Amino acid sequence: MAILVIKLGALGDFIQAYRAMTAIAAYHRGDRLTLLTIPSQRELAEAFGLFDDIWTDTRPRLTQPWGWLALARRINGARFSRIYDLQASSRTGFYFRLTRPPFSFRRVEWSGIAPGCSHPHANPARTALHNLERQADQLLHAGIDASWYPPLDTSWVRADVAHLGLEGGPPYVLMVPGSAPAHPTKRWPAGHYAELARGLAGEGYRTVVLGTASEAETCAEIAATSPDVVNLCDRSPVLAIMALARGAAGAVGNDTGPMHLIAAMGCPTLTLFSGATNPRNTRPRGPYEGPGAAVPPPGVDPVTTAVLRADDLADLSVAEVRAALLLRPAPG
Repeated sequence: MAILVIKLGALGDFIQAYRAMTAIAAYHRGDRLTLLTIPSQRELAEAFGLFDDIWTDTRPRLTQPWGWLALARRINGARFSRIYDLQASSRTGFYFRLTRPPFSFRRVEWSGIAPGCSHPHANPARTALHNLERQADQLLHAGIDASWYPPLDTSWVRADVAHLGLEGGPPYVLMVPGSAPAHPTKRWPAGHYAELARGLAGEGYRTVVLGTASEAETCAEIAATSPDVVNLCDRSPVLAIMALARGAAGAVGNDTGPMHLIAAMGCPTLTLFSGATNPRNTRPRGPYEGPGAAVPPPGVDPVTTAVLRADDLADLSVAEVRAALLLRPAPG
């Protein structure tokens, strides 16, 4: 059989869908799996090693009928037996309509929230659930229960970070001071991060700053704190971030995609939320929490993530953040 999984969203949502994807792959072992996602998630999707094909969505606009027609032809031409809509949005609900008459007269099973689909996620409390629990509940409605989740494994994360010279040196803390440019209220002030980096240096921790080109000024302000700060702004692709998380003493950052990557590796994380986002639904989760969780090694606390929330992040003091920051102890 041919199976399609749809997951378009942002980086944090995408990595949190990994567990549901592994359950789908296990349930459909021997079938041909295709993923429909956005171009920026292709590298991560390829690293998962779960899919035979990866399609990138052109995301046609309402004013682009030829784009919609091309998408309908592609989906219907592949003759999928079942489609798992893990995005579950109004856009992908319209994709469901593309598999119906007059675009197609062949019935395809569909798991999602689209009206009329064969396997609806009919839980009225679904929007109150965290991403992990919501997707697990959706799959349960499609016949995939907890027994189909394989042991959580991130051995596919491979990236060369040895050239950064962090191994064998002082323990390091990852800092993620940015967020999407459209959401400046989700950023703790750069000066606070700089002050925190100074304090961590006094405790024997080195700071590694992660960010994109749009956050260069913020990262540079933190890096100016000390010559020991490693500024990886615009030099930290997704797999490198995850590889760095393996060896980090901890991480602190705003509510943004890289914090989800770091948390997924079991690195102790503290994520700072403004009033713009509710952590109940989207907070980073570690590998030992939630559906499909891994079994923690002996002596390891299964809870590796923490959050702080303030309507205005500027109101969070450096002392409050440091007190809540989960860190593996510095040697000596």
